[in-house]
Amino acid sequence: MPRSIFQRRVAPPLLPFSLLAALLLAACGPQGGGGQHGMPPAPVSVMTVAPADAPVEFEYVGQTAGSREVEIRARVTGILMKRNYVEGSIVKAGQSLFTLDLAPYQIAAAKAEADLASAEARLAQSQRQATRLKPLIEANAVSQKDYDDARSGEQVANADMKGARARLNEARLNLAYSRVESPITGVASRALKSEGALVSGPDVLLTTVSQVDPIYVNFGIPDADQLKLRKDIEAGVIKLPEDGKFNVQVKLADGSTYDKTGKMGFSDVRISTTTGTSDSRAEIANPNTALRPGQFVRVRLQGAIRVGAVKVPQRAVLESPTGNGKIVYVIGTDEKGGTRADMRPVEVGDWQGDAWLVRSGLKAGDRVIVEGTAKIFGPGQPVMVGPPPGAPGAPGAPGADAKGAAPKEAGKEPPKADAKGASAPAKQ
Repeated sequence: MPRSIFQRRVAPPLLPFSLLAALLLAACGPQGGGGQHGMPPAPVSVMTVAPADAPVEFEYVGQTAGSREVEIRARVTGILMKRNYVEGSIVKAGQSLFTLDLAPYQIAAAKAEADLASAEARLAQSQRQATRLKPLIEANAVSQKDYDDARSGEQVANADMKGARARLNEARLNLAYSRVESPITGVASRALKSEGALVSGPDVLLTTVSQVDPIYVNFGIPDADQLKLRKDIEAGVIKLPEDGKFNVQVKLADGSTYDKTGKMGFSDVRISTTTGTSDSRAEIANPNTALRPGQFVRVRLQGAIRVGAVKVPQRAVLESPTGNGKIVYVIGTDEKGGTRADMRPVEVGDWQGDAWLVRSGLKAGDRVIVEGTAKIFGPGQPVMVGPPPGAPGAPGAPGADAKGAAPKEAGKEPPKADAKGASAPAKQ
């Protein structure tokens, strides 16, 4: 009976996916010396843990500041007549930065000089009067009262003369204060008042001068870091510099490193209640004023030594499958004496170059897998230890194929498989 054009063709039943996977594993399993679940050993490279003393650094964010920050203020009142410096330039100690109106203070000084001269004249007159009366009182030619009045007049004139001299000194001092000078050598900031402004006295800030050689770098050390460092020092894990002061290196905003180093000179015993850090300060030479106050920098504290440090390449340290910390794979031995990958939890510290500093979890002699971890799908998987990292034929080395195999020898062809899947010997 002819089949209807509307009759649909029935497809053959599909094999379940699990059955297909089982058939594939069965096809791979019996061939050769496969490992766990029939998988061939993963080619890996290892490094042997060898603890050694290593320098340790601590890095924080800091900001530069002048070693001396001076506010320039006028000590007297007056109209600002002139600015005597170039903003942003280096000024010397004693250099005049601003000049106020001098005329009122010059007049006051001249008046004080005249008052002093008048007081001195009155004192001279009183002294002459007392001198004339002295022999007369001895001869009882004048009364005692007249002589006493003459002596008192001399003393009053002497006091008036001292008062006039003090007022003259004050007038001269105010005249000198009308020239506002820098007390230190440093870099002068911009002027905050221009010519013609009324300066009412010390309450008006005119500018600032910063001494930048040496320059300070202020930064904060978190309380947690200080506690950890103290525990490591007490345990003998970290050894401080001989003088107890860290060497300080500064990294600039563009990533470059400042060519001068300094010393950490101050660390506050108090912890800030707002930032949770302890204020610290380093002093660095700055002869060419390459560093300016207010710059944000990275501060590196150097000079400490970590005793018996264990360093592992960063690529060998993986995240734990459970999300609780870090792990590495180390070489272990199975029940048949073969090599396998064992998972080892580790506690890591800081980075140093391209390596982690491992605080705990590894010991001397452990062989850590550093290449080929991408081919390890779980602990207990068989592995095949190959050449050290970077050597010819090592996993990931130039010349190795995608499976980590060594390159073919020149002049030889790889064996060809026959129809049954067996490898035929190569022609000699």
